Amino acid sequence: MSHKYIILSFFTLLTLQSCSQNTYQFKPQDYPFPIPEEEPYATMQDSAEQQAAETRRMTGDPFLGGTTLTVDLSAIPDGKWCYPLPGAKVISNYGTRGRRRHSGVDLKTRSNDKIYAAMDGIVTMSKPFAGYGNCIILRHPNGLETLYSHNSKNLVVEGQRVTAGKVIALTGRTGRATTEHLHFELRVAGKHYNPQLLFDHNTKRIKHHKLTFKKGGGVTTK
Repeated sequence: MSHKYIILSFFTLLTLQSCSQNTYQFKPQDYPFPIPEEEPYATMQDSAEQQAAETRRMTGDPFLGGTTLTVDLSAIPDGKWCYPLPGAKVISNYGTRGRRRHSGVDLKTRSNDKIYAAMDGIVTMSKPFAGYGNCIILRHPNGLETLYSHNSKNLVVEGQRVTAGKVIALTGRTGRATTEHLHFELRVAGKHYNPQLLFDHNTKRIKHHKLTFKKGGGVTTK
């Protein structure tokens, strides 16, 4: 073996030893992005089951094969609900209006005002629909549906998931309407209920009670 090869091997060994002794251990703060912590398997499993249940409620029978649907509004935290048209005044209530039944509440501010999603949900309709004009229906994980109509412009599409407080449309007078406003409905399985069950229109806050809907129609509060 040549002296040149021995010398080269010696310096290579020294270099490797030096690198080994001075190896830098990366710390989380050294990365330019956050490193997510892994959740325990049980927590991940619970999360997956919860998401599956929410998807069933948003795409299938809200009663999940039963005869009643109970929604505890007091369990919905701040940040998970939003009054659909802040600053609005009620110009027409739910119920009988002349010889016709009014299936929602009419809220007015100004033209092209922002309309917000009342809760997290999925868009099941976003298109012109008869006298409703430009109409949006959201299906929520708790089984409720909310409807927003007469919009000058819809800003979401069918199948899109939205979060509470997302701007989904602008107020208008499309369809059968005499002034720019938001027609807002509360529904379960296509049946409409008084939106006053969901929101206090004076305080613009969500109600703190428990709603139990019957599959054939009707609702009780507790």
